[in-house]
Amino acid sequence: QVQLVESGGDLVQPGGSLSLSCTASGFTLDYYVIGWFRQAPGKEREEVSCISSSDGRTVYADSVKGRFTISGDIAKNTVHLQMTSLQPEDTAVYYCAIDFPRVGVAFQCNYYGMDYWGKGTLVTVSS
Repeated sequence: QVQLVESGGDLVQPGGSLSLSCTASGFTLDYYVIGWFRQAPGKEREEVSCISSSDGRTVYADSVKGRFTISGDIAKNTVHLQMTSLQPEDTAVYYCAIDFPRVGVAFQCNYYGMDYWGKGTLVTVSS
């Protein structure tokens, strides 16, 4: 079955940087959308960023634009999230998720459309 494993979560100070990684396995399909979502205590899970394996198209939540950068190594089915200028409100469990769209379906990055999820990695931004 499809599995996603995240790594890189840590405790960082405000203004600091951190990089997360996610490796997916258990599938042979070439086209997929993979990305990051996060959930803070008492809040709903929200999308952070996604990338398409077909053309490298990316999308970011407004709250992280200019601070976070998503990148992927398609050959290794791996995605990274480089986070800079971290703020306390970025504190959350970050989840990696993947979607296998059917032919003709447009690029999407949303909570309800993802097919498989990792267990998450905790990012804490605090002094």
